[in-house]
Amino acid sequence: MLESLKNKLIVSCQAWPGTPFYGDPKMMRAMAECALMANAGGIRANGPDDIREIKKTVPLPMIGILKERDKRGVRIITPDFESAKILADAGSDIIALDATFEARQDEQELFELIQAIRFELGLPVMADISNVEEAVRAERCGADLVATTMAGYTQYTVKTEGPDLDLIERLVQTVSLPVVGEGRFSKPEEVREAIRVRGAHSVVVGTSITAPWEVAARFVRAI
Repeated sequence: MLESLKNKLIVSCQAWPGTPFYGDPKMMRAMAECALMANAGGIRANGPDDIREIKKTVPLPMIGILKERDKRGVRIITPDFESAKILADAGSDIIALDATFEARQDEQELFELIQAIRFELGLPVMADISNVEEAVRAERCGADLVATTMAGYTQYTVKTEGPDLDLIERLVQTVSLPVVGEGRFSKPEEVREAIRVRGAHSVVVGTSITAPWEVAARFVRAI
């Protein structure tokens, strides 16, 4: 399945509180159906309700996440095994989780979580990281692929204007896992560069495809 995502666009279908799409899984299913019509290679979605709804009509590989509070009370991506099992039961094909130092300082805890997902749930794990060191640790802990989702969103990384293409290239040169580009992609040429030039396995795009209010706001700002 990971090979089927190679050189493909993955569309992140997520809604935020305060937007017209929030709280209606059918809206996210419609977004995913649009991605399928466009020949995208996969979907990334948040929460069991949206995932179950999308899986009714969209046969693409599903990267599931669940944004919940961890034991510290901090909201992170798929904080524990229980949240991963909820995603698996909803039909996720890959479980993504926050693998940053900021979210998970204890390497043994990260190792045990990844191994439990891989062997008890039988699903591959995508480690969302923000720098090369976190990717190396995720590989050591048994992750199946790494994604640049958190680059620029931890206290010790710099938020680039667009996608962090240099980080993608460094990851490709450092780890043996498939590297997924994610975060601040807004132009097709950026996706092309990430895959064709920098060596990304695939690219996840969300806001620039599935948040039309933000796309419209870019035109308004330009005026």
